[in-house]
Amino acid sequence: MKSGFVSIVGRPNVGKSTLLNSIIEHKVAITSNVSGTTRNIIEGIYHGNDTQIIFVDTPGIAKPLNKLGKVLNKQAYALTKDVDLILLVVDISSGIGKGDKFLMENVLKNKIPVILVINKIDKVSKETLIMAINEYKDYSFSEIVPVSAKEYDNIDHLIEVIKKYLKDNLKYYDDEIITSSSIPFLASEFVREKLLQNTTEEIPHSITCHTTNIEYKKDIVNINVDIIVDKQNIKKIIIGHEGEMLKKVGILARKDLEEMLGKQVYLELYVKVIENWKDKEKYLKELGFFDYE
Repeated sequence: MKSGFVSIVGRPNVGKSTLLNSIIEHKVAITSNVSGTTRNIIEGIYHGNDTQIIFVDTPGIAKPLNKLGKVLNKQAYALTKDVDLILLVVDISSGIGKGDKFLMENVLKNKIPVILVINKIDKVSKETLIMAINEYKDYSFSEIVPVSAKEYDNIDHLIEVIKKYLKDNLKYYDDEIITSSSIPFLASEFVREKLLQNTTEEIPHSITCHTTNIEYKKDIVNINVDIIVDKQNIKKIIIGHEGEMLKKVGILARKDLEEMLGKQVYLELYVKVIENWKDKEKYLKELGFFDYE
């Protein structure tokens, strides 16, 4: 048995959560086209015949605009220290920008092997991919692996490469466990994902979700989730005309929850306004965003 911990880092919207879901072959992290979708630390556990890999999906690292952004950056950087391997994910379709170079230089300072994962190769030509690989060779990555997480292209090869860097021989989780995330956390995340996917681009960054109650009964699970927004007009958009948007989000989130839990779910959503919640430490801690030293 070989095992170890692998941190997935990168800038926002490069496909880190999609990559995690593809490796695990289950949905353990929400995804959307909105940058900054991942806000919490999410563990996914890969089980092979002789291997167990604990992946840690981190928030995208970007220039912070508020207290929340600063906390998320600290979380992401903190989780590049006590792991066996780092996967640095980049979006080949976006090219190499200043932010990518800054992140690469910082991650490579650690005395931890770093595999560069070039994602979204399905969006570019082979010539573009070869040029990108040659450009990235200027940096001291342990390996460079091109993949398409969305199309599951070259994922098996990436797993084989990762195995070479595992140092432990312990089994940390039972075979049936694919994530360390709690059901209340996943419930709130599924609701947030549906909001991200069904609202206009400026709305998602004002939203977070928090499960306030979960009650298990014989054939049904009752779940209450608060949707936190920072302005009254955003609350109106989330609710929609005659409650249509809130109803749509609830139906879609409930479907994912029922698939995950294998039971009927009764999901109640409440929209609450907390002005400037992203800059208020009290609410950040209550909502599960912890500051990392």
